[in-house]
Amino acid sequence: MGRPKQFDPEAAVEQAMQVFWRQGYAATTPQDLVDALGIGKGSLYHAFGSKHALFELALRRYRDSQAVAVIELLGGEGPVKDRLRAALRMLVEMDLTDPDRRGCMAVNTAAELAGADEVAAELVRRMFDRTEEALRALVEEGRRSGEISPERDARAVGSMLLSTAVGLRLLARVAEGPERLALVVEATVDSL
Repeated sequence: MGRPKQFDPEAAVEQAMQVFWRQGYAATTPQDLVDALGIGKGSLYHAFGSKHALFELALRRYRDSQAVAVIELLGGEGPVKDRLRAALRMLVEMDLTDPDRRGCMAVNTAAELAGADEVAAELVRRMFDRTEEALRALVEEGRRSGEISPERDARAVGSMLLSTAVGLRLLARVAEGPERLALVVEATVDSL
């Protein structure tokens, strides 16, 4: 009979997500992961196969735990522009209140690995697609309710809003305060 696992794999993926999110993929060493997870290298490789396989699990966990909040807010109740403003402000607040200024793990991964890691790029692409779809649906709803001009192309506006959200996440990593980001949020909502 084999030895029982000495750690919780779900908790280990959560810890790994925190490390990758803070440091990025390339800067994270197997020793960093071993230290954060509190397990030996053998256990790490036995449980997850490789650093990259663990990174994929961490990126999926990020998608399931972090990215969902914005989509839920966009799909909620109330005026369309208020929901959009609230979602963009939530992103800014999350980033500015994070003491490590980690930004968005998906955006960070796109910047770091998109040209070199097709698996990571595809995971990020699907996250962005999911967010863009929620934004497009919000614009469609706004067109039906009269909050947004029916002449506006919902798909194009959804893509613009995704680009704005990604840009906000990057700006927040270096912003000295919320002022510039608040201007971007208000200008974006007013442009609709």
